[in-house]
Amino acid sequence: MTTTVEQAKQLGLTNSEFDKIKELIGRTPNFTELGIFSAMWNEHCSYKSSRVWLSKLPTKNKYVIQGPGENAGVIDIGDDDVAIFKIESHNHPSYIEPYQGAATGVGGILRDVFTMGARPIANLNSIRFGRPSHPKTKYLLNGVVSGIAGYGNCMGIPTVGGEVEFDECYDGNILVNAMNIGLAKKDKVFLSIASGVGNPVIYVGSKTGRDGIHGASMASQEFDDNSEAKKPTVQVGDPFAEKLLLEACLELMKTDTIISIQDMGAAGLTSSSVEMASKGKLGIEIDLNKVPCRETEMQPFELMLSESQERMLIVLKEGKEQEAEKIFKKWDLDFSVIGKMTDSKNLVLYFNNKIVCNIPITSLADEAPKYNREWVSTPIPAEINIDKKLNDLDILDCLKKLLSHENQANKSWVWEQYDHMVMGDTVQRPGGDAAVIRVHGTDKALAATVDCTPRYCLAHPFTGGMQAVCETYRNLTAVGAEPRAITNCLNFGNPEKKEIMGQFVDVIKGMAEACQALDYPVISGNVSLYNETNGVGIKPTPTIGGVGLISNVNQTVNFALKSIGSHLIVIGKTKGHIYQSALCYDILHLKKGPPPSIELANEKKNSLFIRELIKQSLTNAVHDISDGGIALAIAEMCMAGKIGAKINTNKLFEDRVKFLFGEDQSRYIVEVNNKDLEKVKKLISSNNIDYLDIGITQKDHFEIDEMKISIDNMLELNNKWFINYNSK
Repeated sequence: MTTTVEQAKQLGLTNSEFDKIKELIGRTPNFTELGIFSAMWNEHCSYKSSRVWLSKLPTKNKYVIQGPGENAGVIDIGDDDVAIFKIESHNHPSYIEPYQGAATGVGGILRDVFTMGARPIANLNSIRFGRPSHPKTKYLLNGVVSGIAGYGNCMGIPTVGGEVEFDECYDGNILVNAMNIGLAKKDKVFLSIASGVGNPVIYVGSKTGRDGIHGASMASQEFDDNSEAKKPTVQVGDPFAEKLLLEACLELMKTDTIISIQDMGAAGLTSSSVEMASKGKLGIEIDLNKVPCRETEMQPFELMLSESQERMLIVLKEGKEQEAEKIFKKWDLDFSVIGKMTDSKNLVLYFNNKIVCNIPITSLADEAPKYNREWVSTPIPAEINIDKKLNDLDILDCLKKLLSHENQANKSWVWEQYDHMVMGDTVQRPGGDAAVIRVHGTDKALAATVDCTPRYCLAHPFTGGMQAVCETYRNLTAVGAEPRAITNCLNFGNPEKKEIMGQFVDVIKGMAEACQALDYPVISGNVSLYNETNGVGIKPTPTIGGVGLISNVNQTVNFALKSIGSHLIVIGKTKGHIYQSALCYDILHLKKGPPPSIELANEKKNSLFIRELIKQSLTNAVHDISDGGIALAIAEMCMAGKIGAKINTNKLFEDRVKFLFGEDQSRYIVEVNNKDLEKVKKLISSNNIDYLDIGITQKDHFEIDEMKISIDNMLELNNKWFINYNSK
């Protein structure tokens, strides 16, 4: 039965795309074939609006073993060990059904990592919600956090870091970005490139149901008032089945049986089979009657597009089927030989002994649409005169409001629901600048962080993209790690709007410049577009996941103050840039003006200096200065260490508010013992580092000039928001 352009539109294809399909295959597709094209050609799978620009990102340095194009990226961490990591979005599903949307987002990113041969060791997440007062926010927050906890905890993998933010732009479109890091040996990394005509294609894992059909297409569309009706497109996860699948796959990987392996993620059996065949420049033949099903009378269309979870597709060496089957049966998982690799270069599907699909693989992959969409750049905003409003501010009142604001509040209510200590290698827990996870049985560790400042990206996307990269670089540096590579999750609105497409282009340009200057490449990632509801888009949110190496885990630091009478030193230049700061944006609601600029040479220089201080044990505590500026950074250090501080601004800076709350980039605060002060200052001088010796640590209170607040009072203010919010 042939299809119509109206059916193509219902599946998310345009008139011109339908015409191109007919041209590529020389006829009108049947319904199964049309569904397969709709899955492979949507934004989520084909990156048709973003591929042109993603190619501009730096993807290599001396540590990169595998960059973009595989399930996850791979970097060398020495001793024949590699770290494998990636971040992915599950935004639309989590808005529709928060628990399962978030849970299956975690499950999907875990499969991306262990399908490459790695044992997952750490989860992170970046989650963003609408206004706390919005009627759906509490429901979504609780559902998402429970989903992340439920899946990760059941899998026995620690959730070690992340970020939580509230903003009205996410009222109708929350963001749930999940990241995972795994460890493997360099000679045991598995890829998805199929090879060998005649080699068997194996389906393993859970059975296929009707959950998740059209999931990838739904993730490539805007929301409207009827979005709740899309609940059937949200997948249902089973972490206990995934745990079995993880162990079975890792056991199989110890044998010499696997040619290639691929997670059945977005678009399910369709994307996994097409991607494997496409990368190997082969064809693939599948008998759909051999696909294990948990529901009756499933049709070819449903079997190919189901996004049921906990499934893998494997190409084995011919003759190794029984050896592999024995492993999966031991773990009580389905194992079925469903097809073989061919030299036809086509995707050929059989159902009830009839061919129901025969499509050239290239038409689904290489010849998928690639759009160079119209775009317009966002100019850097002009500065506005807000001096009078700033001069009238009370410093103590500003600090109290920041400490108790939902975006700066203590997030322990969230991360205490996650098991962050399972596996026994978590060195630094959530709540710091970066998580630190020991490489089991060694003295080295990985540091990991996720970060983005969307208000910067909206004001000036180029600077915002650059800053997101630099912020993770700083976070890793602050715990003593050498930053090695990033993964990214690029969340934007509708790319068909030239302003939104311009935001994407500018962010990519800013990211690329920062990655190049810092030798900090992108090795994996995900693009999530059409994050809009009723035409209202989110702020551009390029979430960056950074990973670094700590050669000696005993030389890591955190930001908790350690002793009384130490010096507090700001490393980096303070200019007092107040526009787009947390104070202006969240407290004063002054949302105009440019974000702070970044000098990449200083970013790298300051980072190298901080790492040298840590390596020489010349600092007790390090904290990067970000949201809330110097004042909030010191307050956080005081609360973490239960030690006070006293600083004097009178001789340091002309404008006290800008000095205390400005968000100039590339800066850190370090705690230095008296006995090390002269040595540190000599190093500062010899490295030509900008700095300010701004005060000392003391007991009980945080003082700024005449302002004074107890640590207990700060902790009460900082801790109460989540407690109050969830008790209502």
